[in-house]
Amino acid sequence: MKSRGDRFFVFIIALAISFGVAFIGSLITQEQVESDWYKSIKPGITPPDFVFPAVWNILFFLLALSMTFSWIFAHTKNQKQKVIWVYGINLLLNLLWSFFYFGLHNPLLAFIDILALIISIVAIMKVNWNMSRVSFWLILPYLIWVCFAAVLNFLSI
Repeated sequence: MKSRGDRFFVFIIALAISFGVAFIGSLITQEQVESDWYKSIKPGITPPDFVFPAVWNILFFLLALSMTFSWIFAHTKNQKQKVIWVYGINLLLNLLWSFFYFGLHNPLLAFIDILALIISIVAIMKVNWNMSRVSFWLILPYLIWVCFAAVLNFLSI
């Protein structure tokens, strides 16, 4: 992967994947945020509603950047397979959280999922530590936010 065009193409694909997951998740959560069900379990320390889309858009952008650098610096087939697996599992768990919490109205199942999501973020960081430190650091805000989200999730059980 030597040319800028190739790298840009990888970034566009990573953006499409990342924001595709974000879009699907938003379809599940959008209407539920104003529902009586959510209002009845929403923890008092929850930030205002407008904070969530802003933060998640930044995090999904950072995730796409991290995916891009991971792919570019993965030089072996084994490394590329690890990149696909860790990011793929992470994005699936991220999407499942929205489905469990807002789709099924099951905060306990969502909490179990978010714990797995945290583990998957740590796995991404572990894979990237020796391969791409840039990717490692780009994921750190995502880990911090998801840990905070896990606290909110726990308080709503």
